[in-house]
Amino acid sequence: MKSLSIHRMLLVSLLAVAAWVALPFAQNQAEAAEGKAKVKVIYHVDGKDPDVAKYALALINKHIEAEGGPENIDIELIVHGPALELFEKDKMDPEMTKRFDQIIEKGVKAEMCQVSMKMFGKTLDNLAKGFVATLHPVAVKRIADLQQQGYLYIKP
Repeated sequence: MKSLSIHRMLLVSLLAVAAWVALPFAQNQAEAAEGKAKVKVIYHVDGKDPDVAKYALALINKHIEAEGGPENIDIELIVHGPALELFEKDKMDPEMTKRFDQIIEKGVKAEMCQVSMKMFGKTLDNLAKGFVATLHPVAVKRIADLQQQGYLYIKP
């Protein structure tokens, strides 16, 4: 009987030591989880089909939700070519405008190709509020640069 109580005391002591040793690791893991890097994603829209563009905007909203909110994801929407016409503020249908405004409010960066704006004779003033010109005049170069920075590429 005496050996059973010694074994219990020894087991309790070992568990206490294990918990004491493991505590700093648990705290470090929690801190690491809190400071985890944001997911970085490019959504690429270049076609003239309004349903595809609306779908892309809906996906962006769902992606933000799936990551737990805008603070956990960095999204760049890159638009060029014939898709430019879908984002002209005077021509956008209400559903497209609503979806676009939602993603901008959630911190999505929307970039319009500089070359496309020249080709179609448009400026940022003609486009939905929230667009900026691509950092590189050519959208595909901007996409490649973002991919080199670790952005994942999605083309709906």
